Order: sequence, then C-alpha cells, then structure tokens
Amino acid sequence: QVRLVESGGGLVQPGDSLRLSCAASGRTSTTYGMGWFRQAPGAERELVAVINWPGGHTTYLDSVKGRFTIWRDTAKNTIDLQMTDLKPEDTAVYYCAWSLTEGKYDSWGQGTQVTVSS
Repeated sequence: QVRLVESGGGLVQPGDSLRLSCAASGRTSTTYGMGWFRQAPGAERELVAVINWPGGHTTYLDSVKGRFTIWRDTAKNTIDLQMTDLKPEDTAVYYCAWSLTEGKYDSWGQGTQVTVSS
C-alpha cells in the first residue's frame, strides 16, 4: 500500500505559474514511477506528465510540452510538477499517481484543484 499526499494548486491567472508536489509513503521501495493526471469537468482523466524511477525518463501530454516540467527525488519519494504559462484549458483537478509496473497506476492521491481564470 502506498499513500500519496499532494500539495499546491489554486486559482491563478493565464500566464501564471504554479507548482504541484506529491509525497509517497508506505511500500515505496517498489516504485516504478509516479506522475500527474488531470480531469476537467465532463472530460476523461488524462495523463499530464510521468517520470520513472530507474532512469528518470519522462513523458508529457503534447499540450503541456515546453510549459510543464516534472522531476523526482527518489530519496524522498517525491515528485514535483512546475507549470508555467498556464492556460484556461489547464483548469482541472490534478491527481498524483504511483505505479508498480510500467503503464499501470496502482495508487492515487485525493486530487488538487487548479483553476486558471482571469
């Protein structure tokens, strides 16, 4: 069992920056990777950015490439997501996720709201 605690999020204006953090606790020695997903009202949950533990390989949603950066601290079992040049279409609930194997996410955080509005 892995528990995820998210922090960050909030209300910002277009063009602003925001940072999300997520800390994992529990059976973290088996971590394959962690990442961030988001879900906007009426939409399906989508992958935003993920990073694996062995090599730090990252994958990003096309619409956030060049604006969002994910990194990890394997010693602290944390990930951060720096979001810059935020757009109204980035508005969603952002969820931290943890994976034991590639492509499968086994634990989820409670979600944090990000709202981009003028």
